Amino acid sequence: MTYDPRAFPGNASAAMADPSLQSALGRLKSHFSLARKKAIERYGDFEALRDAGRDIRNYAIDHLADLLETFERNVTARGGHVHWARTPQEAREIILAILRDAGAKTVTKGKTMVSEEIELNPFLEANGIKPVETDLGEYIVQLRHEPPSHIIAPAFHLHKEQVADTFRDAHKQLDPARPLTERNALVGEARTVLRERFEKADAGITGANFLSAEDGAAIIVTNEGNGDLSRLLPKTHIVLTGIEKVVADLDDVAALVRLLTRSATGQEITTYVSIMAGGRRDADTDGPGDFHVVLLDHGRAALLGTEAQDVLRCIRCSACINHCPIYVAVGGHAYGATYPGPIGAALNPGILGMAQAHHHPNASTFCGRCAEVCPVRIPLPNIMRYWRQREFASGEASKIATFSLQAWAFAARRPRLYRLLSAATARALRLMAGKRGSIRAVPMRNGWFLVRNFPAPHGKTFMELWKNGRA
Repeated sequence: MTYDPRAFPGNASAAMADPSLQSALGRLKSHFSLARKKAIERYGDFEALRDAGRDIRNYAIDHLADLLETFERNVTARGGHVHWARTPQEAREIILAILRDAGAKTVTKGKTMVSEEIELNPFLEANGIKPVETDLGEYIVQLRHEPPSHIIAPAFHLHKEQVADTFRDAHKQLDPARPLTERNALVGEARTVLRERFEKADAGITGANFLSAEDGAAIIVTNEGNGDLSRLLPKTHIVLTGIEKVVADLDDVAALVRLLTRSATGQEITTYVSIMAGGRRDADTDGPGDFHVVLLDHGRAALLGTEAQDVLRCIRCSACINHCPIYVAVGGHAYGATYPGPIGAALNPGILGMAQAHHHPNASTFCGRCAEVCPVRIPLPNIMRYWRQREFASGEASKIATFSLQAWAFAARRPRLYRLLSAATARALRLMAGKRGSIRAVPMRNGWFLVRNFPAPHGKTFMELWKNGRA
């Protein structure tokens, strides 16, 4: 499989032919989807909470510049530093400069999708700094030299036996005869190995689920405690996140956390909700001496005022991913980008460019399930349609698709020709079905028939049947 968004069609075919991956993806329905359903039922009026979340995020996006300036002012007042990065390259260079000033050689990292977006790890390694992922899923895929396949469960594509093999290959210092058949043993081993990394780290990097402008604070939600260890033990802490994560205050954060945890993992609240505001003060017993926030644009500001603006509401819960029939069929690696599934289809063309990500908006059945489960009511199918329009306008659409639509439009504007072609097509499809009563293949459209047949039409168009008095 090629980790390139332009290779999506081939990657998708390879993913559907991978029995191990298909078995792992089958767990989505029994894990996240079911847990979300139960958590929402326990909450009560979840729809009202979704409305509140949508309004909070809309306000933040509509007042983005003001909130970001307020956030920077309040971070600075607490002794922290805010850095602005227009591109991934700028973000990487800013982080490298901070780490070099701190004399850092090793860095522990809490889970941050933006660091994947800017390809931070290989950049740091090329500059003599060793990054260590400390989220269990991220740690596993780092050892395997793979990107995450899911936003909240980076190693969801793997089975525990594969993880055990990975640990045996990576942890040569441990007893080779140790049992690694149970998940608890795998977690315990990762905890033991990572504890030493936490203690030796010169700096820590985390993401941020939200930024509170009023408080100059970054908020992360975790279940493993690795985020706190990454930010509290080293002398330097860097928060890396996108500009769209800012909201007005902690009251808004509290409402969004209720949406996030239920939509992501089906929990009322995660084990840890950490508020990070500035470096260690004189009265503090722990915490970093230096606190930095790196805010990445990378195409986000350009989405403001467009039909894709609403994608900036996203709180990265993965509910749309967990309920998407395309993602469930092909997994995250097929997309070749940091953000897979419907959120990737709606966001990637904006941050990667249409030439790179034009396949993603087309990877949808438009069943609408993603919009139905989105906790902040992002109209994801509408945004995908917008990108499809841009794809055709930019010339990135395939020649066959472009010609087909042009031909259809030509006929649709000429009723007599349209009726003639429709009648001919209905009769041809009827002949292709023969006595079977269904069509099993059509030239140049065989992929559609891999998992379904098409019921044969009557051999006449709807208008012909209507005129004959047949319903």
